[in-house]
Amino acid sequence: QVQLVESGGGLVETGGSLRLSCADSGRTSSDYAAGWFRQAPGKERECVAAISWSGGSTDDADSVKGRFSISMDNREDTLYLQMNSLIPEDTAVYYCARSFYKHYSRDRTTYGAWGQGTQVTVSS
Repeated sequence: QVQLVESGGGLVETGGSLRLSCADSGRTSSDYAAGWFRQAPGKERECVAAISWSGGSTDDADSVKGRFSISMDNREDTLYLQMNSLIPEDTAVYYCARSFYKHYSRDRTTYGAWGQGTQVTVSS
C-alpha cells in the first residue's frame, strides 16, 4: 500500500527557498512516475512538476520553470521539490502524488496516491 507523507513546508519571505520532501512508505518510487501539485484557496489543484519513474525525465509548469526543481531518490524512496525565488503567488497547499504509469504527466487523473499536503506560505 502506497503511503505518501510530505514535509518541509512553512512560511518564507519573497525570494526565499524551501525544499519539500515526500516519503513513500510503500517503496514504489522506482516503479512509477510522480508529481508535485499545489492548490491555492478558491483555485483548482494544478501540477507544478512531474518526473518519470527513472528520474531521467521531468516536466515543469511554466509558472515555476527555472525556479522549481523536482527530483527523486529511489534508494531512499523520497521525492523532492526544491523551490527557489519564491513569490506570494506560490502560496498554496502542496501535495505529492504517485502515478499509475511509468512516464510523467501533469494530468491529475493519472495519479492514484496522494499525500496529505503541506502548507507553503510566501510573504510579500
